[in-house]
Amino acid sequence: MRIVAGKWAGRKLVSPGARVRPTSEAVRDRWLSLLSAELPGASVLDLFAGTGALGLEALSRGASRADFVENGPASLHALKANVAAMRARRNARIFKRDAIPFVESLAPGAYDLAFADPPYGSAKLDRIVRRWLEVPFSRILSFEHERSHRIDVPGKRYDMPGETRITVLRASRSSLPDSLRDGGRAR
Repeated sequence: MRIVAGKWAGRKLVSPGARVRPTSEAVRDRWLSLLSAELPGASVLDLFAGTGALGLEALSRGASRADFVENGPASLHALKANVAAMRARRNARIFKRDAIPFVESLAPGAYDLAFADPPYGSAKLDRIVRRWLEVPFSRILSFEHERSHRIDVPGKRYDMPGETRITVLRASRSSLPDSLRDGGRAR
């Protein structure tokens, strides 16, 4: 597994082992390419971060900072090693927390872009989406899920190789704080 594009293209990432389902390079490349216009200078949240591949890929492609939320010991070890290997400590924060209570503590517009990649079939994805609909903690919420996992929300869906689907939701301007309604960046 490696970073696909940007300043760290080709750099290898440490994996926590076979029990983790990392997003494939092909899916990650297409996913980040779909959001490429949003990345320069963005504040990014990587929920269920695992190795940190999504957040690190975003930093590699121009995001200004990334916060990673992960609570699995093996994944945390790999995540810390990958942030250190990219020398991204100044632009990254790692939170050893469960993603659900973490997002429940966020204010509207806390981030520009949030990624969520929970275990396939997990009800945690539904809870993250429900919370974002109540309190849009990012201007954009983008998440990976199985095609068979139906999430009835207005957003764009992109079918990826295999059974993977990426869904992208954008907050309405009226749901964001005044400082972000004109397209300003979260800080």
